Amino acid sequence: MDEIKILWADDEIDLLKPQLMFLEKKGYVVTTVTNGHDALEEIEESNEFDVVFLDESMPGITGLETLAKIKEIRPNIPVVMITKNEAETVMEEAIGSQISDYLIKPVNPNQILLTLKRLIDNKRLVREKTSSDYQQEFRQILMEINSGLNYAEWVDIYKRIVNWEIKIDESNSTAMGDILSMQKNEANNAFSKFIVKNYLDWLKEGSGPVMSDRLLREKVLPQLKENRPTVMVLLDNLRYDQWKVIEPIINQSYRVEEEDFFCSILPTTTQYSRNAIFAGMLPADIEKHYRRLWKNDTDEGGKNNHEEELLQAQVKRLVRRDVKVSYMKITNVNKAKQMEDNILDHMHNDLTVIVYNFIDMLSHARTEMEVLKELASDEKAYRSLTASWFRNSPLWSALQRIAEREDVKLVVTTDHGTIRVNTPSKVVGDRDTTTNLRYKVGKNLNYDKKDVLEVRDPYQAGLPRPNVSSTFIFAKEDKYFLYPNNYNYYNNYYRNTFQHGGISLEEMICPVVTLRRR
Repeated sequence: MDEIKILWADDEIDLLKPQLMFLEKKGYVVTTVTNGHDALEEIEESNEFDVVFLDESMPGITGLETLAKIKEIRPNIPVVMITKNEAETVMEEAIGSQISDYLIKPVNPNQILLTLKRLIDNKRLVREKTSSDYQQEFRQILMEINSGLNYAEWVDIYKRIVNWEIKIDESNSTAMGDILSMQKNEANNAFSKFIVKNYLDWLKEGSGPVMSDRLLREKVLPQLKENRPTVMVLLDNLRYDQWKVIEPIINQSYRVEEEDFFCSILPTTTQYSRNAIFAGMLPADIEKHYRRLWKNDTDEGGKNNHEEELLQAQVKRLVRRDVKVSYMKITNVNKAKQMEDNILDHMHNDLTVIVYNFIDMLSHARTEMEVLKELASDEKAYRSLTASWFRNSPLWSALQRIAEREDVKLVVTTDHGTIRVNTPSKVVGDRDTTTNLRYKVGKNLNYDKKDVLEVRDPYQAGLPRPNVSSTFIFAKEDKYFLYPNNYNYYNNYYRNTFQHGGISLEEMICPVVTLRRR
């Protein structure tokens, strides 16, 4: 282990030789002083001490006075107060001055060791235990991802990888984080092959997992019950790992009844996946049955302007009784505040749908703004930023207000996820080719076939055909499409940004979680 450096201040330090020898045999490095003035001098001269043991009664300045000055110099250093005095007022004053622990003389060596384990070694022990446990599972996951998994087994692999990501976040094991990232890349490579092999057959035969067009029918509408409101929160671009970091916050007011998943259709973008969710149809069928409500990529105007109309039509089509439905799309701070203020008015409805666009806006803004690239520099930071936003959001405030007043059923879900892209792939197309980095639709596309799932007949994938010769291509793993023009500039600009539209565990395996108030 790395050397742990202790500063021990006690005017009777000579009587503590057995304890000091014990610590040195255990590998700790101990610097001793006999008064508070010398302790403060050591703290000022060295930033290397990991913990301070401080005698409460020393000549000159007392332990409590020394403690206060130490905290001025090094506010975060753990200080253990050692005292002969068990008086309650002394302990209260010490605890109020932010000591990390206290020991009563005579001090037993094992007591000291336990204190050090708790204060200093605890994080290291957690990190080592986490690393050891992951190393044991690493080979198991590696074998499984190359063993011909079905969709349910891929969901399990993804859940395990995400759970390890969060454990390793907490343990700050950078080396294990790097290994896990490599393993997730391998998993995405195998998952992409699985999707290429099976995706079109799922749509043709109806044999695959629950996909976007069946999400409401199978996961939300069955929750409707007379005299009990159901609230569906769709967080645009919410990945499973982001759900797992906001789950402990939601658990303060709600308990999870079921954590399930659906598979986002391709392209894994709002225009396609969310319209499919609210229409209960694949995009080609939306275009066929609701032509005025569907816009292709190259059409002008908003592509998701008719979600409420599609939602109302699906509910009317699938639910035999009269159902009162309300729909809110939150795209800015003013709408979020209005939703928070008026949320209880919607509890008279059977189903309230809240579409919240913050996470999607965050991923796009991160591409454009240097400050957000710093704040969400990697996956761990992106998760942390998501949790921080949710904890302080009008959405969480509104959900708490509901839980205080109503016996509500809550469904939290998304339309698709997002992946951090790192591998460029060249595409050549005409000027009508779409601009998305994770999928393209156009005529006469030229691309590297090994990087994509190509769909030459869009109807096979349940997609509209803008032109008679239109082809869709979807990027696999962490690829992102670039044109030859200004290739190096755009390669550097988009590398390490969060994108969606293609094939990956993060984009396609989407959480749908059912909760009840506590």
